[in-house]
Amino acid sequence: MGILVQKFGGSSMGTAARREQVVGHILEAKAAGYECVVVVSAMGRSGDPYATDTLLQLVDEGTHMASRELDLLMSCGEIISATVLAQKLSKSGEKATALTGGQAGIITDSVYGSAKIVEVKPEKIHHALQVGVIPVVAGFQGRTSDGEITTLGRGCGDTSAVALGVALKAEMVEIYTDVDGVMTADPRIEPNARRLETVTYREIAEMAHLGAKVIHPRAVEIAMEGHIPLRIRATGSSSPGTMVQGVGGQVEIRGDRTVTGIAHIGGMVQVQLQTAADFNQSELGLAIFRDLAKAGISLDMIYVSPNRISFILEKHWAARAQAVLADFPVEVKIEPGMAKVSVVGAGMRGVPGVMAQVVAALHGAGVNILQTTDSHANISCLVREGEVEAAVQALHGQFELGGSDKTLWE
Repeated sequence: MGILVQKFGGSSMGTAARREQVVGHILEAKAAGYECVVVVSAMGRSGDPYATDTLLQLVDEGTHMASRELDLLMSCGEIISATVLAQKLSKSGEKATALTGGQAGIITDSVYGSAKIVEVKPEKIHHALQVGVIPVVAGFQGRTSDGEITTLGRGCGDTSAVALGVALKAEMVEIYTDVDGVMTADPRIEPNARRLETVTYREIAEMAHLGAKVIHPRAVEIAMEGHIPLRIRATGSSSPGTMVQGVGGQVEIRGDRTVTGIAHIGGMVQVQLQTAADFNQSELGLAIFRDLAKAGISLDMIYVSPNRISFILEKHWAARAQAVLADFPVEVKIEPGMAKVSVVGAGMRGVPGVMAQVVAALHGAGVNILQTTDSHANISCLVREGEVEAAVQALHGQFELGGSDKTLWE
């Protein structure tokens, strides 16, 4: 067997008992003949001693910290996690070494806080594997060409793992989380949600962008570009989880599964702009979008007509957006408490009647559709946050995603 990259998230590293389970997964893979490369997130979540959010609380509230120093601080949690796990592996009888992202060969641009990987030089990892040492890499971080430490953006430990997997030509990347793979919907909302045995890259990328938090969407994009299979598993479980792959493994478009799952994102705000003038006959619309972009505000579900523009944004951008829009001769209506609920499936492309089923399900559940958008692999509806549960359950039932195959639960 070849190289296997195993990535363990913060919840997997949060307690001594969970770390023992992590060691167990690594030893199991070693016993199966794999050369293991391990990538870790900071231990635990906000409130735990070494979690990234906890480290950020060391900075006085309201105090500005330079981006370079902020990245240095945020990189510490993963480094602590890597050294602790390397020690536990050594105690179990394995040789292991902890590496920062930069030491592992992850080279980035110099955009602190959201750096992009420009190159991976895995020579140090190859050397460790050649002498029988398990590299334990701090995820979420890299270094610039001149040696500065950078972070890749929140949740990008997955991206570190997949980038290393592609560079190492690994057989697979395993992503360990606190959920048993990719579910047809959030099981906290839909009790009949089940685990999917397989999904395509495109399906999981869509679901990740639309609210499913099992893996970072950029990690999926890199895996798809590098043609490397992913497996999403639960730490401490013997379940095989969900396999993510594409052409050459699981075909991308399948006629037997129009909709794969339901995703949702809450905490959104709808903005509606009305004008008596024609947006198409002036540069008013262009000026509005340019100024919102200059303010760093990301828009979604954008609708433009001659007299109306509407879009949604995350609620923490609402005040800034309102300040930008105050400079324009438009009537502004801002509606908080919104959510985006989406049906996702690579198989819906070219299939008539999917939107009719969406509308029928939501109408039957008494859920009002406030706005829609779609692509070849998803249909998204804007609803009120208080109606998310009803919307998700109605759509899950409409497309018969619960299933009856009990092996999917084992």
